[in-house]
Amino acid sequence: MMTPRTPLPGFRRPSALAALTLTVSLALASCVNPPQTTASSKDVSGEAIPATVSRDTTLTVGAPDLKVALELSGQIDKLPFKVKWANISGGPQCSEAFRADALDICSAADIPSINAHWTGLDTKLVAAKFREDPVKNPIYELGIAPGAGIRTLADLRGKKIAYSPGQAQGALVLRILQKAGLGRQDVELVELASTGDVYPTALGNRQVDAAPIADVNIKRYLSRYGKEGATTVKHGLRDDPAHLWALTESVADPQKSAAVRELVAFWARAQIWVDTHPEEWVAGYYVKDQGLSREDGAYLVRRAGHPDIPADWTDAIRRQQQTIDLLAKEQDREPFKADLLFDRRYERVAADAVAGVARTDEGTPS
Repeated sequence: MMTPRTPLPGFRRPSALAALTLTVSLALASCVNPPQTTASSKDVSGEAIPATVSRDTTLTVGAPDLKVALELSGQIDKLPFKVKWANISGGPQCSEAFRADALDICSAADIPSINAHWTGLDTKLVAAKFREDPVKNPIYELGIAPGAGIRTLADLRGKKIAYSPGQAQGALVLRILQKAGLGRQDVELVELASTGDVYPTALGNRQVDAAPIADVNIKRYLSRYGKEGATTVKHGLRDDPAHLWALTESVADPQKSAAVRELVAFWARAQIWVDTHPEEWVAGYYVKDQGLSREDGAYLVRRAGHPDIPADWTDAIRRQQQTIDLLAKEQDREPFKADLLFDRRYERVAADAVAGVARTDEGTPS
């Protein structure tokens, strides 16, 4: 029987060690389980959202990709309120900004809101986007280290797996083990924050046998280490939740709640614009803003598939509940109702905003 969540040993390659040490020192604190102080989860469902928003209302928004999408689509100057754009997104950064009262809303996956509840941070999910055919178009694949001998999920038994408990990647690892009929006692979970290229580097240096890697990291990992035997394994699970995630204090404020409603509508239309303007998105976001090659940008567009913005969150809440229950069991947390995390006053806003928007696909860049 293996002891889970062991510390990461030193890398064999000195050049990787320096980068990993710095990244872990900055980010690992965001991944470990802090003391449990469950959030109060204020119920705002009965509070009416004003029909209009004052132009003097200001939202601080952590969604850099949304900012670019609104600029490219010519919509950013049409926002009916003031926006301070924060160059952050994702769970760890947004959680810190929420706690510092420096952020109203940001883009994140599903796990940060769960972790926030367990650590005393009261937040709400106000928009939800998924992927059409999500199993065919996953965000993550399981990267396999050269020589690890892993061809199927069942082969994970006895292997070292990178694990970040406060992030979406950590929850995915637990779901993968569940699907494979394995428990934490059957593998060695190496607790390591998933930031930048830390996971591909750990795989390439054979410090872990498997790790969930996403987006262009998949392409780069196989390109760099494929000749040494590196591979990936498809996990066959949904890993596609994407949300706008807000501080409950913000959506409880009448004028900010109205501004959030307008932002959600602009966000939804931006998703459709990105989907139907792949060439412009690759050039304006991936190449100009992110500094990627056109080839890498086109690769990411192909992997993303097409967005699914539901008007009914029932299924999303059901899947979130399954994740909460699994994490509660595996991380010794108190389970709670997933409904607490969703502000259903905004449930139809995104879908209604794109109901009449043409979705003619201009073609995926090759």
